[in-house]
Amino acid sequence: MKADELRQMYLDFFKSKGHAVISGSSLIPQNDPTVLFTTAGMHPLVPYLLGEKHPAGTRLCDCQKCIRTGDIDSVGDRSHLTFFEMLGNWSLGDYFKEEAIAWSHEFLTSKAYLGFDPAALSVTVFEGNAHIPKDDTSIAIWRKLGIPESRIFALPMKDNWWGPAGKTGPCGPDTEMFVDTGKDACGADCRPGCSCGKYFEIWNDVFMQYNKQDDGAYVPLAQHNVDTGMGVERTIAMLQGKRSVYETELFASVIEVISAASGKTMTDDPETTKAFRVVADHIRSSVFILGDEQGISPSNLGQGYVLRRLIRRSVRYAKQLGLQPGFSRALAGAVIDGYQHVYPELGARRETITTELSQEEEKFEKTLSRGMAELDKVIGKMLEFGQAQLPGKVAFRLYDTCGFPLEFTEEICSEKGLLIDRAGFEDAFDKHKEVSKASAEKAFKGGLADNSEMTTRLHTATHLLHKALQTVLGEHARQKGSNITSERLRFDFTHTDKMTPEQITQVETMVNDAIRADYPVTVETMTIEEARERGATALFTGKYGEQVKVYTVGDFSMEVCGGPHVLRTGELGHFKIQKEESSSAGVRRIRAVLE
Repeated sequence: MKADELRQMYLDFFKSKGHAVISGSSLIPQNDPTVLFTTAGMHPLVPYLLGEKHPAGTRLCDCQKCIRTGDIDSVGDRSHLTFFEMLGNWSLGDYFKEEAIAWSHEFLTSKAYLGFDPAALSVTVFEGNAHIPKDDTSIAIWRKLGIPESRIFALPMKDNWWGPAGKTGPCGPDTEMFVDTGKDACGADCRPGCSCGKYFEIWNDVFMQYNKQDDGAYVPLAQHNVDTGMGVERTIAMLQGKRSVYETELFASVIEVISAASGKTMTDDPETTKAFRVVADHIRSSVFILGDEQGISPSNLGQGYVLRRLIRRSVRYAKQLGLQPGFSRALAGAVIDGYQHVYPELGARRETITTELSQEEEKFEKTLSRGMAELDKVIGKMLEFGQAQLPGKVAFRLYDTCGFPLEFTEEICSEKGLLIDRAGFEDAFDKHKEVSKASAEKAFKGGLADNSEMTTRLHTATHLLHKALQTVLGEHARQKGSNITSERLRFDFTHTDKMTPEQITQVETMVNDAIRADYPVTVETMTIEEARERGATALFTGKYGEQVKVYTVGDFSMEVCGGPHVLRTGELGHFKIQKEESSSAGVRRIRAVLE
């Protein structure tokens, strides 16, 4: 079974169970300011998991693009990826554990669908703790479906609990499904989740029963939800009997281009295998980030920093393979050709994707040259004064300021008979990560911190701000991202020039006039085509005929949105812009409050 077949089969299966097939969302989250990228199918649905009514109903399914970089150092093994596709189905206060587990089992084992041998299936469930009970309900359901006690494993929160991606949000226990690969157990303690390769995780049903609060407390949700996930790449690898996700058709054309350009094969030796996989994965991820509707570019902050890191890591491993400068354009073309029938935005942004990749690759080539020159100076001094070990802080400075990879530094030092203080490097790197993490949290784009009254008011104000910006600056001033807390709103929009004081005053006045007019805020559900015809503002990236919510503010604005809103603009208070500044190339940022 190929990936295209799996996607369609999954969506058709859940459509037959009463689910509406909805469009996957942007890789840049719009309703979760605590993460840089959409890391799971649930992120675009957070408002609905918390109680908002979804226009498509209470049963949904889709295929969602995801980026996860927490395991970036593991990329190069058989299964870790930074970009992946997640098939998911949701119940928003509708069915719960009984149906979710039964349907998962049916799709996995029925000959009409994936046809895995039921005897090869093992499952895990949440074992409970002092605050939350053991998931005996799921255990009983699995028993009823024929899974024996010996293949049901109760595991702790670190294994069988799906927490919010950030500090707060919907969460709950999960039950995970694993296929036994037939490998021998690595020991008496071998079980699903073990890294030895005997068990291969293929599906995860999350039962969202709680909302994690700022103080760490788990409060029961008003509605019980189901959020399930099946990774496309891992599943087809299992169905095709492949040893790794990189041996499937999803990577075939990219691997072929790397092989032809390097004169090597992916199986030459372990180091070459890893390099092939890292380059293929990182270029694929970079293509999807650059091709996203939100149009992220490489930079030193937030999503742009992650993108830059992926591209630069791919350059580093490409050098290891002997690929010539300019390699990224051909690889990007292979990714786009392989995916544009599923994700047409990649084809539409082909030139932008390949140009951005090439420019970043070229930039890093120059960076490496500067790093080499700096390292040569340092080594010269060390040899002159008889030093045998490069200090960790120096190695980190080369990494941080010159972008010079530690492995390159180690290799060059080794040729000169020198060692590196790796512990010192790691210490400096850990301190840097703490600072970067704090900075990144301040730089997050992506939506609402909560559904509180003040956050709701500020969210409604962004609609007024968006319309005012387009009126004052022009239709090109389109939303690129937002971050709203109960204290303030932050709004990114496309515009090249710094706003003049007069323009800022005009925007403020227009928003406050709309507030004083006390316009009613109404919502209608309609198709994407109807919303477009009526002049609503949106990205319009969904499927033909898909239902969306359209919020209208009097005769002032109309916008597709899924977040909470006030009933009338008179509830908002006085709108004040505190700051207008650059966010990134061609994007400006406004910070504002309601007084």
